[in-house]
Amino acid sequence: MLVIEIRGLCKRYGQIKALDQFSLIVNQGEIFGLLGPNGAGKTTTIRILTTLARPTAGKVFISGWEVNRHSVRVKKEFGVVPQQLTLDVELTAWENLTLHGMLHKIPNRERNARIKELLAFVELEERSKDLVKDFSGGMKRRLMIARAMMQRPSILFLDEPTAGLDPQVRRQIWDLFRRLNGQGVTVFLTTHYIEEAEQICRRVGILNQGKLIALGTPDELKAKVGKVVVEVPNQCGTEYRVFESRETAVRYIAELNRDAVVRESNLEDVFIELTGLKVGD
Repeated sequence: MLVIEIRGLCKRYGQIKALDQFSLIVNQGEIFGLLGPNGAGKTTTIRILTTLARPTAGKVFISGWEVNRHSVRVKKEFGVVPQQLTLDVELTAWENLTLHGMLHKIPNRERNARIKELLAFVELEERSKDLVKDFSGGMKRRLMIARAMMQRPSILFLDEPTAGLDPQVRRQIWDLFRRLNGQGVTVFLTTHYIEEAEQICRRVGILNQGKLIALGTPDELKAKVGKVVVEVPNQCGTEYRVFESRETAVRYIAELNRDAVVRESNLEDVFIELTGLKVGD
């Protein structure tokens, strides 16, 4: 069953085309990742999906409801974790969740039970009465995830959810996504971290200059360019060659008679092959 449908989505900011004929379907229960460099259109996509921006052309549906026509209704279907910190740092963790629950008109008893449940889920129950300004970056991010889940949404949108976090904290956040997904929540995230897309996403879409240039599982996408990469240092930097098998790559290195590195291909290799750019460019 599909829960997100994007049809021919276009978005312009003046002369800038942020999205260009972008179409996509995300199924219920997926962890879907939209991968691309800064400025590719990832945040614009999230803003349109979550009713914060209107498309120039095209249509978007959430759980069968057209977003532009039923914006109030579709907001019941999703929670959002934006890239920027939007917590009130002068309030405690409990107070932040209480305020969010009140805005969603969750009754007191149900709200308090839900806050306790969520703080335990994100492992912040012992810090519930502490001011958010004293939290680490990872703790703040976990609290934002808890806040997004207050109204029990079926879809969770996350825009660059682990940006700026160290690798250990990033993996803790990934574990939260997997656990939420195990509870039936569809997770839609944007990222420019290759490892993040490969490790947790069942399918990945690669976005560049507003266009969806590739779509599939990480393994399907890597198979399009080759399974093995040879990196050969040279005077201009590093030359990359992609091969279908390790045996072919090893023969190539033997013929070169030079030092080289052999590794498995990754999604950045796919991106470079398709665009000539690195994801961080």
